Amino acid sequence: MEFEVLKRGHIKRNIIIGSFAVLLISAIILNFTRAKYRTTAEVPIVNGTINYSLADLNIVAITVDGESVDTIPEGNYELTEESYCTIDGEQDDSIKLSYDMETQKLTVSPFTTKGTKCYLDFIKKDFAKETLDKLDLIVTEGTPNFNNTSCTNGSNNGGNCGEQTVGLYEETTSKGTTYYFRGDVNNNYLVFANKYWRIIRINEDGSIRVIYSGEKSTVDSAGKETVLANGYNDESTGYTQIGSGRYNNNPNQNESVGFTYTEGLQRPTNTSSGTPSVIKGILDTWYSSNLEAFDGMITSAPGFCNDRELASGYTWSTGSSIDYKFSERVYSATFSTPTLECSNSDDLYQTKIGLITADEVVYAGAGKGSNYGYYLFTGNSCWTITPLGEGSVTTFSKYFGDFQVTFTFGVRPVINISSNITITGSGTIQDPYVVN
Repeated sequence: MEFEVLKRGHIKRNIIIGSFAVLLISAIILNFTRAKYRTTAEVPIVNGTINYSLADLNIVAITVDGESVDTIPEGNYELTEESYCTIDGEQDDSIKLSYDMETQKLTVSPFTTKGTKCYLDFIKKDFAKETLDKLDLIVTEGTPNFNNTSCTNGSNNGGNCGEQTVGLYEETTSKGTTYYFRGDVNNNYLVFANKYWRIIRINEDGSIRVIYSGEKSTVDSAGKETVLANGYNDESTGYTQIGSGRYNNNPNQNESVGFTYTEGLQRPTNTSSGTPSVIKGILDTWYSSNLEAFDGMITSAPGFCNDRELASGYTWSTGSSIDYKFSERVYSATFSTPTLECSNSDDLYQTKIGLITADEVVYAGAGKGSNYGYYLFTGNSCWTITPLGEGSVTTFSKYFGDFQVTFTFGVRPVINISSNITITGSGTIQDPYVVN
C-alpha cells in the first residue's frame, strides 16, 4: 500500500508539472505569435491581384492615376503618399505602406490590429524619362522607316543611307517607354568597368542597355597603363569584340539556336533549364573574369529575348525546314516591323549578360541594304541572339547575315546597367559618359 500511495503521489506530481509546462509553452507561443503579428505583413501580388487570405487586412480601394480600379496595376507603378490605412474607421498614420514593383509585394508595417483597412493609390512611374534626364539627352521627333538603313553620310563608303533618321527615338511598349539610338550617332559612348560601351537604348525600367565596344586601357607586366583608342569603326584590331566563336554545336538540330536548349524540344521547360549554348558559355566566362566585381551595378532586367516563335505556316520539329518569327517580320518581309517585345516569356532570359537582338540592330539603323555608317558597324560580323531558320542564327555588321551555329563570328557582350548609378560626361568620344 505504501508503494501504491507513493506511486499515486508521483502521478499527481507529474500531472502538475506537465500542466505547468503546457501552460508555459502556450504562453511562449502566444507571445511569439503576438510579437510576430505586430511586426510586418507582406502581401504578395500575383498577376496584378492580391493573393492574401488573412481576414484581418482589407484592401478597400485601389486607384491608379486618380481612377478607381479592381486590381493592383502591373508594371512601373509607384505607391503614392496618398495611400493610408484605417483602424475602426480612423486613419492611423503610424501604419506605413510600401510596394516593391520587382517582387510585387505590398508591405504593411506595423500590422497590429484586426480589421485594418488600407486605401492604395498608385501613379505611373516613368523610369526611362528619369534616366533620359540624367543623361541630358534630347529625343528626336518622328518615326523611322525600318525598311531603310540610317546614317548621315549619303555615300556611306559604298553602302546606302536610306534615310537620315539619326538620333535618339522614343518607342512605347507594353512595359512603358523606351528610348533607342539610331544611325551614326556620336553621343552614346559610355565607360563602365574600364571598358568602352555604346548605349543601345534606355530600357522601360530606366536601366541602360549597352554593347561592348573595346577596352579603355591595358596594363602590362610592369604595371604601365596604356589607354587604347576606342574600337568603334576599327576594322583591324577587333577591339569591339571580346573574341570570336561559334554560337553552338549541331547545325542540323533546330533546338541548337537556343541560348539554352533541350534536345528534341523547341525550347527548354524554362530558361533556367536546358544545356547552355557555346555562346552562353563564352559570355558567362568573360563576365566572371571582367564584370563580377561590378555585379551589383548590373541588372538582369529586362532580359534577353531568344525568340523561338515560329513564322506562320511552320510546325516545329528537330531537323525539319522551318523559319522563326524574325524572318517573317523583318528579314524577308515586304515591310520591316521589328519589335522590342518578347512574345513568349519562355524565350526571355533574365541573365546579367547576353547578346543584342536582331530587332535591336534594325532599330539601330540596319535595313535591307548595306550600312557602313551606323554606330554598330565595325567591319566585323558578330552574333545576335535571334534565330532565323533551321540551325541558323542572325549576324550583323554592315548588313544582316544568317549562318549555321557552327560558324565562327565575333562576340560583343550586352549588359544592362542599373538606373541607380551616378553618371558624368556628355556621351561623346572625347567626353564619354562615365559610370561611377
